[in-house]
Amino acid sequence: MHPRLSVFLLLVAFLLPCSALSQNLDALTGAYPDSLCGSCASWNAPQEPFRLYHNSYFVGTHGLSAILITDPAGHILLDGGLPNSAPLILENIQTLGFDPGDIALILNSHVHYDHAGGIAAIQRVSGARVAAGPASAPVLERGTSGPDDPQYGVLFDIPAIPDVEVFTPGDTLRVGSLEVVSHATAGHTPGGTTWSWQSCDADRCLNLVYADSQTPVSANDFRYTDSAAYPTALDDFEQGFETLETMPCDILITTHPGASSVWERWAKGPEGLIDPTACQQYAARARQQLEERIRQETAGSQNGE
Repeated sequence: MHPRLSVFLLLVAFLLPCSALSQNLDALTGAYPDSLCGSCASWNAPQEPFRLYHNSYFVGTHGLSAILITDPAGHILLDGGLPNSAPLILENIQTLGFDPGDIALILNSHVHYDHAGGIAAIQRVSGARVAAGPASAPVLERGTSGPDDPQYGVLFDIPAIPDVEVFTPGDTLRVGSLEVVSHATAGHTPGGTTWSWQSCDADRCLNLVYADSQTPVSANDFRYTDSAAYPTALDDFEQGFETLETMPCDILITTHPGASSVWERWAKGPEGLIDPTACQQYAARARQQLEERIRQETAGSQNGE
């Protein structure tokens, strides 16, 4: 049986008997219309999974990262891509020889449709717990972002996820011997979270970082410099920049692989992923983007816009 077909049948087996959520397969894994999401098709291009280091693997699509951290006691999955990324991610996990049913915990970078859209389907297949920070958990449960999100009004809804557990930013979450640390890196969204963990192979340990988006992307009517709905946006960005600039970081993966040149680094071989300056460089580029956005908003105010 083709792996993708087996994933589809597994999804059907889990989804159809469950009437409590009254959601069918199409509702959880349907694609957003190309006419409304011009980037979705390229983001969702299939990607062969590969090992980042030791027990940590890239299982996402070519344009959207998803990370699997494995342990005999259960696995942790970071992000779920688009709703229609879920079958691809599940197939990638199977391709690596792991059982999606062994995913014990699903975590998220931020609650936009391109990183959280596939979580509901993956959760339904795996039975995993889903945990999020206090700003993100209600969005995951509702399936809709609130007016404090800079992109409010232009975001697609996502399939809702029941019973999301809430952690405090800074907490360490554990499954078996796995420990992943949450870091508040908000600004792009109010609940943006970066994840870090240490992976050890024999006597060599590396610090891996899954960094959340740090770009000031917004709806046309949102202003970072004086938003009443999200008044701490600039302070949140600064806190995130400082966190990324100072945290141990041997291998950096970002929510969109292109934002941290993952494919260029991977082309050099597994050792090419290692760059202890990558998080600092990522933060520096993000800081420049935010400074430019602030200049644009300030200039607009001065011109009476």
